[in-house]
Amino acid sequence: MCSGSVFFISTVPSIMAWMTYISHWFDEDDWYEGQQRAKMSQVKQVGLLAAGCQPWNKDVCAASGDRFAYCATLAIYIYQLDHRYNEFKLRAIMSEHKKTITAISWCPHNPDMFASASADSLVIIWNVTEQKVVAKLDNTKGIPASLSWCWNAGDAVAFVSHRGPLYVWTISGPDSGVTVHREAHSFLSDISLFRWHPKKKGKVVFGHTDGSLSIFQPGSKNQKHVLRPESLEGTDEEDPVTALEWDPLSTDYLLVANLHNGIRLVDSESLSCITTYNFPSAAASVQCLAWVSSAPGMFITGDSQVGVLRIWNVSRTTPIDNFKLKKTGFHGLHVLSSPPKKKSCSSQYATKNHHTSSTSEAVPPPTLTQNQAFSLPPGHAVCCFMDGGVGLYDMGAKKWDFLRDLGHVETIFDCKFKPDNPDLLATASFDGTIKVWDINTLTAVYTSPGNEGVIYSLSWAPGDLNCIAGATSRNGGFIWDVPKGKMITRFSEHGKNGIFCIAWSHKDSKRIATCSSDGFCIIRTIDGKVLHKYKHPAAVFGCDWSQNNKDMIATGCEDKNVRVYYLATSSDQPLKVFTGHTAKVFHVRWSPLREGILCSGSDDGTVRIWDYTQDACINVLSGHTAPVRGLMWNPEIPYLLISGSWDYTIRAWDTRDGTCLDIVYDHGADVYGLTCHPSRPFTMASCSRDSTVRLWSLTPLINPLQINILADRCWDEIIGNTDRAVESGAPPLLCGKVSRDIKQEVEKLTGNPRGKKLRWFSECFSPPGGSKNLWDLVAVIKGQDDSLLPQNYCKGIMHMKHLIRFRMWDKALSVAPGVSMKYWRKLMQRRADQLIQEENDDVIPYCIAIGDVKKLVSFFTSRGQLKEALLVAQAACEGNIQMSPLSTTSGSSNSGGNNTDDYNELLHKVSKELAEWYFQDGHAVLAACCHLAVENIELAMANLIRGNELELAISVGTVLGESAAQATHYALELLARKCMTVTTCFPSLGYRDLAADLLMMIPDNKLQLVKLCAFYPGCIAEINDLHEKCNLPDVEECMRLAETIQADGDIFETIKYYLLSTEPEKALPIGIQYVKEQLCGSDWTLDSVCPYLDLLSYIRTERLVLHKCSEFRNELLILCGYIGALLAIRREYNSIVPALYEYTSQLLKRREVSVPLKIERLSEELDAWRACTQLNKPTDELPCTPPSESQRTVYSVLVSRIQEEPLTGMVGPDYVTGSNLPSHSDVHISCLTGLRIQGPVFFLEDGKSAISLNDALMWAKVNPFSPLGTGIRLNPF
Repeated sequence: MCSGSVFFISTVPSIMAWMTYISHWFDEDDWYEGQQRAKMSQVKQVGLLAAGCQPWNKDVCAASGDRFAYCATLAIYIYQLDHRYNEFKLRAIMSEHKKTITAISWCPHNPDMFASASADSLVIIWNVTEQKVVAKLDNTKGIPASLSWCWNAGDAVAFVSHRGPLYVWTISGPDSGVTVHREAHSFLSDISLFRWHPKKKGKVVFGHTDGSLSIFQPGSKNQKHVLRPESLEGTDEEDPVTALEWDPLSTDYLLVANLHNGIRLVDSESLSCITTYNFPSAAASVQCLAWVSSAPGMFITGDSQVGVLRIWNVSRTTPIDNFKLKKTGFHGLHVLSSPPKKKSCSSQYATKNHHTSSTSEAVPPPTLTQNQAFSLPPGHAVCCFMDGGVGLYDMGAKKWDFLRDLGHVETIFDCKFKPDNPDLLATASFDGTIKVWDINTLTAVYTSPGNEGVIYSLSWAPGDLNCIAGATSRNGGFIWDVPKGKMITRFSEHGKNGIFCIAWSHKDSKRIATCSSDGFCIIRTIDGKVLHKYKHPAAVFGCDWSQNNKDMIATGCEDKNVRVYYLATSSDQPLKVFTGHTAKVFHVRWSPLREGILCSGSDDGTVRIWDYTQDACINVLSGHTAPVRGLMWNPEIPYLLISGSWDYTIRAWDTRDGTCLDIVYDHGADVYGLTCHPSRPFTMASCSRDSTVRLWSLTPLINPLQINILADRCWDEIIGNTDRAVESGAPPLLCGKVSRDIKQEVEKLTGNPRGKKLRWFSECFSPPGGSKNLWDLVAVIKGQDDSLLPQNYCKGIMHMKHLIRFRMWDKALSVAPGVSMKYWRKLMQRRADQLIQEENDDVIPYCIAIGDVKKLVSFFTSRGQLKEALLVAQAACEGNIQMSPLSTTSGSSNSGGNNTDDYNELLHKVSKELAEWYFQDGHAVLAACCHLAVENIELAMANLIRGNELELAISVGTVLGESAAQATHYALELLARKCMTVTTCFPSLGYRDLAADLLMMIPDNKLQLVKLCAFYPGCIAEINDLHEKCNLPDVEECMRLAETIQADGDIFETIKYYLLSTEPEKALPIGIQYVKEQLCGSDWTLDSVCPYLDLLSYIRTERLVLHKCSEFRNELLILCGYIGALLAIRREYNSIVPALYEYTSQLLKRREVSVPLKIERLSEELDAWRACTQLNKPTDELPCTPPSESQRTVYSVLVSRIQEEPLTGMVGPDYVTGSNLPSHSDVHISCLTGLRIQGPVFFLEDGKSAISLNDALMWAKVNPFSPLGTGIRLNPF
């Protein structure tokens, strides 16, 4: 046995695990004192630029079933096919490894398991579905350079390094542990990779760097270092084996690729070469190959210089087809064993094979060349390229199903937005490239030539100069002309010393500063003339130009000091030296809004704030547990500073008092760069050693500001000067250029400027991802002149009245009938049906030629090509595709009017499906755009609300007016709830008045104001003040009114006035008794009990949790839980229905109560709901058991009680922005489901129990109380 520490990670139980997990809360009666407040991360992740695939280790991509995986340096990215839309989506980022991942291998007999190895001598076994580590093997005695599951050997993984031996780790069972392979050791050349035989148990082949193979199989003589390419025999030359794959149809044949000697098919028994394959060019070399399992005898290779994919058949020595897929060479190839299963087209299309039809009208099969005949079988290849690109290529259709191009493959050290374009972000990486990204599409627009060593820093030229300055580890500095793709200047004053920071002055575009390990900060002109050389006693890591004084620059030095230099003098001595850090200083940043204020980040884990004018450190921000790297002042809020650290976190700080406002844990490694653009000040980009760039919304940090704008507060409460804003405790105020510009533009407007003001501020606050598109559509609906639409409007989702040109008409027109029109149409229809069966794109011109719009829309929709389907439907509505009489189902011609109606219906249907695609992908704003494009305002508003984009929904709804009124009022109510339960701020008068102002915007607001006043926990004088503001009697008068009305028997009004009185708890027995009586009857509905429970739930929390109220509290929580479950069924919140039933059952079990609910009945209802709703779900799995008669009866009673949802479009789950963005390192298990939470997390009031933000929003909309059963209200809005 080999020594190596093995750790097994216990699995978390799944369904309903949460009740045991949190059941101790239910035994606590007065659990309120000292509670930790419910919280969630305020900084929201809104975008993710995934890393590329690393090009240095061999087995770094793998696939299984409908998933594929690839490795960046430190993380494994797993993509999974979304069967509904036929597209691959990033499902998980696995990041336990702390050093470079060397190999991954998918388990051949269990698609949920795969193994990974890394340079820190670690092997990990993962469960992909649950996104967690199952087992770890530490201390593998050498770096496991190659790794593979042992075929036909249960749960065992083999790994090897250098010259062996081969270790086999049996993960489970009686023989678990690590053993050494008896024969596979003491090799004479390093092992580059090895492969187990998939059928012959125990047979394994090793490829060596000297070009030889070693073959071992039980019962046979072992063969070491055989089958070297003939040209190498008798020489010491090395020609490493770069690829090695067993022939799936043979026990002995093997494909081998050597870097210089090409590909051979060899026989492992006779040790002979059967075939040597010839490349068209002697220069071509191969790094990777793979068998195509769907086509016996076929294999593919990828050239390592240029991205040419070659298709081969073993019987031919030359390739039968070549596709140039990219300019850069291949690094890895993997064929999916079972190609992704496409959704079948509508069953209305014929299923027989038209090629074999005997009718004279059959379309003949296409004539094929010999080469094409070979390449017909379909297959999907995972392709990894030397530049980090990763894609899934459909060889049959000759198109990319998925392509993730140009991702960085190593640490990203710096990121900066282009000064004149907030949509372009540049990143600098250890991989030697700078890339420029469009953050709306998250795609690379430009990449630098590369080969620069490490690029530590970048700086855009000011304004629209379109150049970037870069700083490298060994090649000095450079200026890159981005559009031309050329290096136009190089700076070599630091010699071969690394330059850690480069900064282009934005006040004087001719000056560039660099600082280096040689101890100099050098200021030069862009043509290379040195102006100043500032000598430091040690390496200089950071420098930053003052934004208020063009001649002032600050530096951060290894000697722990910050220095400020003044360029207008000839002195090379600093004006100021700031001491205080206890380790080296890295970056320094001047405040853009406060003159003389700068910050510095250090390896001592702190950020210090310095006041140049006072010559002093005015604050120390402590909290990071490792060196600080990223630093960013917000360009609008003068006290807001963001920092990133080697502790993997990003922290948001209030520098006035040093408070940490938020901590973000989503990155999987050191955080290096942070940046935002002045015109989009609340969208931040971050970059990290985990090779990702992430986009964040900082808007929640300054939430009251947005609400002030929505509530139409005066300018003084929105925009202020810096001195006012930095006063201790002052609410956030905008102090930057973009807000001043908006104010100036609004004040120029004549008439009512509210709409424009809401739009401009909304665009300033909103992250990229459709808000500009949304506002353009609102403007079109409100009748704005089309000439005022921006140029890029046509790149987004356009209104249906603007024709989108269908670019395939030319192709359709070229199909000219040479026979009778009737015969031609019939022929076209037959051909179209056949092509649809084959899922062939050639069907498009046929459908257009015969005008069969529905068939074409159906074809596109079935393939998940919703944008194309929308295009066709819009073109048809515009009258640009003429519908053929033959294509109508009845066979008779329809009138033109009906055609238009049909097309409009089709257009709405496709828009709705496209909206759903965006929505479930976490893009609620783009989903709303799809609905607005066809003027479905109710559904657009519903998508914004279900995506929790409440502020945007209110802004847009206010501008749209009456048509959006119902949804706007609901959004106002939810936003007011948010203000009412912000525990850190409410009951502050500011938040109290904000909630009241929002509710005042609802015309019929009396009941909402009652709820606000009932819940408000201030002193009597403050409560009466709020009552007066809301036009309600004072508390004493409310008490008298309650007693009077109770005598008259009006239950609802009695509850209302008791809640508003000095003794609100008196409302509990009255309201609860009424609801219990209702539930005892047979004809109650949700609408008859919900208003009472909803009103009761607004009782002040500190009264509800009193010991004397415990019985009523328990009954209220149980009733709200049960009614919440029914509301969740009504709204189709399917993920939380079981949890609400289980929550109610647990409370019934654990609390002394008297309510007309039985645990058995709850269980019956839940089972009936499950059985009856499963029928509506499409599934590829085994058919579900149909519900029993008794289950149908129970469910029909439920349905009669639930009735329809009164709010249009609110049915269906909530998906916030970022719902599908996996976190790297911040792993939380939901206490509702026992599963890992994908997307934003919401913490409950104990500070540790977590649920997904989506589940928290849905829960709070149907049951206001926390799932922990404490009586605390939930506030996830």
